[in-house]
Amino acid sequence: MPGSYDERATSSSDRLRRSPHLDILIYGLNYAPELTGIGKYTGEMASWLAERGHRVRVITAPPYYPAWKIADDYRGRGYVREGGGDAGDGRGEPLVFRCPLYVPEKVTGLKRVRHLFSFAVSSLPVLMREVMASRAGAPDIIWTVEPTFFCAPFALLASRLAHTPAWLHVQDFEVDAAFDLGLLPRKGPIHTFATLLEKTFSKAFQRVSSISVRMVERSLTKDVRPERIVLFPNWVDVDLVKPQPSDAPNRFRSELGLEGKTVFLYSGNMGNKQGLELLPKVAAALRNEGSIHFLLCGEGAFRSELEEMVRGLTNVTLLPLQPLESLNELLNCADVHLLPQRAGAADLVMPSKLTGMLSSGRATIASSPADTQLGTVIAGGVDGSSPCGVVVPPEDVEAMVDAVHMLAANPTQRSRMGDNARQYAVRNLGREQVLEQFERDLRSAVNEYRGRPFERPQTPFRFALVNRRRRRRPPVSPIPAE
Repeated sequence: MPGSYDERATSSSDRLRRSPHLDILIYGLNYAPELTGIGKYTGEMASWLAERGHRVRVITAPPYYPAWKIADDYRGRGYVREGGGDAGDGRGEPLVFRCPLYVPEKVTGLKRVRHLFSFAVSSLPVLMREVMASRAGAPDIIWTVEPTFFCAPFALLASRLAHTPAWLHVQDFEVDAAFDLGLLPRKGPIHTFATLLEKTFSKAFQRVSSISVRMVERSLTKDVRPERIVLFPNWVDVDLVKPQPSDAPNRFRSELGLEGKTVFLYSGNMGNKQGLELLPKVAAALRNEGSIHFLLCGEGAFRSELEEMVRGLTNVTLLPLQPLESLNELLNCADVHLLPQRAGAADLVMPSKLTGMLSSGRATIASSPADTQLGTVIAGGVDGSSPCGVVVPPEDVEAMVDAVHMLAANPTQRSRMGDNARQYAVRNLGREQVLEQFERDLRSAVNEYRGRPFERPQTPFRFALVNRRRRRRPPVSPIPAE
């Protein structure tokens, strides 16, 4: 049970309020050691902040993504407490609380809702304890991530009860995607109600961030005040993922018999919203092109269907998700990266795999509208003069086949695009520069909140404080910049 955790955290009275270090509570469904998507980035962010001296607590689920199967080490364990560093308090290493959840064997719309709701319910007691009853005291800021938006109301409630700011980070516009991709009806009372709830909760956060300029702009449509919106892009370790010479030995090419072939690689989550059904059709159209080979690597809800779709295609190889230590060699196995997207996903999501693809110094073929953030980056490197690859219309098999043909026949052009991609990653997506700016933004949010008196929250959280003794935090000094 949540109350059975071994409490070894320091007392809030011992915290140095004049320290430049923050006490950060991270609340989200996905976390390390998941290797793809939100879990990868949240885990890296938490570890980086803890190494910088901040006290980091994480409330999350056991690892299960992208395989949609709880990792063997966590199966049947219920609530788990782990990490925390030498003192067990989240300094130097995040202190992690894992809460049980329902993970369906086969993902459907209704089962996904049950899955998300199960984590929100199981994590609520832990969240309340960490902000109200823990000897560690209330955090300086509560940071939560969408998906899942189910966590947003609870994060806001906790922030109000603890008199601390809350930050919502949007990796995917989960609610919009559900309607735009046809998972829920686009018109009617369900759409109206869901949109109203999303706006109500989103505008209540002290900060709302997202991973691309277009997604930040979309936050304005949620009634979020412009001064509260922050760009917080995904990043890549440009020293870990870096180009290798095209003629360098590569384990994947040698083991899979791909020497002398032009390899087109898709690596990442194999989910239903990725538009992966396009790739088997492209491969089938090029089955007689002996020098072109498709390598598809990953796990996810769509993998079993993908396996059926490529059955019998000798120009396609499927690989399971690879460990982190193999990532750079895998990405460098490619001559060209493939990044399909469904038509309805424009600017609702910014594929997290894109950072590694760019940093590896290889050209990319992306199926995306040209005027989206993804299309802009690939086609023009934002400035319009340095294309990182080719953009084709979503779900257009013929256009993708033409792009594959063109890049397969032009190694000089794809090499130049790869160089542009690497330069873009180094200039804009380096881990240190992104996280250092995020750290400054965290301090700014905390200082801004501390600089104004506590205001009684408006609905829907007013009920939570009606019978509660109103407490103010003791006056504190602003967090120093360094």
